Amino acid sequence: MPGKVGFRVRAPWPRPDRAQLDAFGTAASAQVADSMSRLGAMDSGIKPIWPSPRIVGSALTVWCHSGDNLMLHKALSLAAPGDIVVMNTQGNLVNAGFGELLATSAVKMGVCGVIVDGAVRDADALQALGLPVYARGLSPNGCNKDGAGEVGAIVACGGVAVRPGDVIIADRDGVTVVPLEDAAEVARQAMAQMEREHKRMQEIEKGVLVRPEIDEALRKLKIIE
Repeated sequence: MPGKVGFRVRAPWPRPDRAQLDAFGTAASAQVADSMSRLGAMDSGIKPIWPSPRIVGSALTVWCHSGDNLMLHKALSLAAPGDIVVMNTQGNLVNAGFGELLATSAVKMGVCGVIVDGAVRDADALQALGLPVYARGLSPNGCNKDGAGEVGAIVACGGVAVRPGDVIIADRDGVTVVPLEDAAEVARQAMAQMEREHKRMQEIEKGVLVRPEIDEALRKLKIIE
């Protein structure tokens, strides 16, 4: 591929189709994470910048040099409707890698969300645009646009490896990443998890306030008789 290691664009890449995304129904990020043995959720430092709605989409990954977002601009030029930008900024919380101008372009390109392992800015404008954005924090400082980076690479975000085309589910609780090849199975497991939770809620409404299996688990641990 053109470019060199650390400074290149890896495109194209496979994306989930609409049916694969729709298979997750209304499953929350927590329910999907539970369906992956709790190994797919980003750490709690990645938070919504505003109380945005739940989103499900395909990861558009970009890895930027600290304090620089040149390759994010290139990444957006490759965006497809329904993509969710996932950006690694090498842990930079001083410079905002994303803000109003890029957000305006992203919305017009059909991007449905942005996740930054780092800082962003223009919080009010991001909310006014209706673009769900997740990040570690806010900073008024901007970025340079002449540094290294990669588009379409595997990136680390919130302690999780994210590949281009992976399924992203994000809501008020946080962000969960599903490898594309596991999407169908995880979606089935998430639907089953939702059904179990629905049944448990019905039990609670009927007065079964403590799960019966709790005592059974404690007996196995020899905590109670």
